[in-house]
Formats: sequence, structure tokens, C-alpha cells
Amino acid sequence: MTDIRVLIIGTGGMAKAHAEAYAAMPNVKVVAGIDTNPERLSSFNAAHKIPHGFASVAEALAWGEFDAVSNVTPDAIHHLTTMPMLAAGKHVLCEKPLAANYRDAAEMAEAAARAGVVNMINLTYRNGPALIEAGRMVHDGAIGEVRHFEASYLQSWLTQPAWGEWSKETQWLWRLSTAHGSLGVLGDVGVHILDFATFVAGAGPSNVSCRLTTFDKAPGGKIGEYVLDANDSFTMHLRLTNDAVGVIHATRMATGHFNDLTLKIFGTLGGLEVRYENNVSSLRACTGPDRLTATWKDIPVAPIKTNYERFIDAIRAGQPVLPDFARGAALQKVLDLSVQSDAEGCRDMAV
Repeated sequence: MTDIRVLIIGTGGMAKAHAEAYAAMPNVKVVAGIDTNPERLSSFNAAHKIPHGFASVAEALAWGEFDAVSNVTPDAIHHLTTMPMLAAGKHVLCEKPLAANYRDAAEMAEAAARAGVVNMINLTYRNGPALIEAGRMVHDGAIGEVRHFEASYLQSWLTQPAWGEWSKETQWLWRLSTAHGSLGVLGDVGVHILDFATFVAGAGPSNVSCRLTTFDKAPGGKIGEYVLDANDSFTMHLRLTNDAVGVIHATRMATGHFNDLTLKIFGTLGGLEVRYENNVSSLRACTGPDRLTATWKDIPVAPIKTNYERFIDAIRAGQPVLPDFARGAALQKVLDLSVQSDAEGCRDMAV
């Protein structure tokens, strides 16, 4: 089996997960990293025994001895760093959100399609077997026609320092500042919960309205160089192309919830509940005769391959894989319209 040579762009915190995932796969080698910070790059390469390091995409492409790319750069430069890789015919797995706006995301999706390369957006909760099984059950008609759903993504790092003190650490402060490239909780986790809900529902949004909220968190709304103006919570109402309706909300102010996702989805023949809590995914269903007694039962779910594994498998097979850049662009369009909706008094927007 031929080795797949992977290059990682951006060697910050999330890059560790990418490097470890590839290191665990047979005949996959991380051969290089890219970072504009030489100390961070050197430390990352040493920790993961990566032989080559570059300060720019251009330098790495001039070298060229790699097949695939994991893009783990900040959101605002996904487009800038991915487009040259696509033009060079490299397969790309990009962190979410695909881009900072729909225009750039659509351009990335179109470029990937033209290049004919494997392209994937790393929506990490697609690694949860309960989500995948729920999507299969809905597709197979287990709950009939989808009518209503509610979904939430709850974090508490603005109310309890479980992951560190947000007011003193740059890894959190940048997420609260639009000037530092943050799209707020909408861009950070909204893309996840939007995908979580619509993947299972089997349909994309046709209409969206949204309210974004930024809370006062420091005197003058600023800590050092960070203006704390990015949204901390959002509530969204959606109509889907299958005429189902539902609500999605997310916040960083949910005390007692470190990083929890929930979806409840209801159809003409039953309902499902998908949870991801404390790094464990679970699925319950009320279908068939159980509907008459409102009885919910746990549904066993089988292990599935991770996004990283499916990305590599797709490269080996020469086949496309989901969620791809087109999915990332479609999600970004809804996020852009959500921002517009909020700016226009929560106006209903056609997608």
C-alpha cells in the first residue's frame, strides 16, 4: 500500500488532533507543517516527529512532496491557504467553518470541484455514531415525514474556567473579537449544530431568521487589544426544504454544560433524540407501537470511521467523501444570512 503524505497548515492547538489521527493510521505519514510562527512550528514538528517545516504555503508548494493537506489555520485564512493547494491538485481536509463568508466558501467549493481532488470539511460531530445512525433512520422512514426539530449547542467557558480563564488567555480572547477573525459563537459552533440538525433531517434550510447577542463581559467591552464584540449566543428559526420547521440555539453561557449537543426531531411516525455529552454520543427513539405509550428506548449504535480515516480512504479510492466543501459552503450561506437577519431586526431570509 502506497504511503499517503500529509502536510498540516497551522500548528496551533487543534493541529495536535490531526497529527495524532494520521499517526495512528497505517501507511499515512505527516511529512511537513506550515506556520508563520517559527517557534510554534519547531515545537509542533518535534512533538510529532515531522521532518519538514515551512513558513508559507508558497514554500511548501515549491517543495511539493506531499499528497494531501489538513488546513488547521484560523477561520479567516482558510480561503487564502486552501486555494493554492487546490490549484496544485492537492487533496484538502479543512477545519470548519470552511471560510469567513459564503463568497469565499463557494469559491473554494468550485475550485475543489474543478481540480477533481478529494475535499472535506472537518465537522467533527460527524464522528459520532449516534448522529450517523439517526440520519440513516430518518432516511429509511423510521419517523415518517419530518415535521419539527429543536437543537442546541451548549458551552459554559464564559461562566466557569473548566478549559482555562477566558479573560486572560489569548486562545479564548480571540474568539470574542471580530477584529481577530472571530465570527462569534455563530461561526465557531453554529456551523456544527446547523449541520447536526439538518444532516439528520435530510434537508437543508429554505428560510432562516436569527438573533445574535453579545453580553457585557469587561469594562468598556475590551481586554487589552481585544474588543469583545463577537456574539456570545444565538437563536435561530429555520424552515427546511422538506417543510419541517425548527429552532437552533447555541451559547457560551450555559453553566453546567462543558460542550454538549442535543437534537430532538419529530415526524409523522415517531421521534428521535440525539445527544453528545461528555464526549459520548447516544440515541433514543420513540417509534412504532411505542408511540402509543410515549415510550423512549435507547438505540444501540455501531462504531464508525473518523473523518480523518474517511478522508484518507477517499484519497486511496479516488472517490468523493462527505461532508465536502459544497456542504461547507451551503452551511456558510445560512450563517451569512443569519448575520444579515439579525442586522435587519430578525427578518426572515430566503436561503
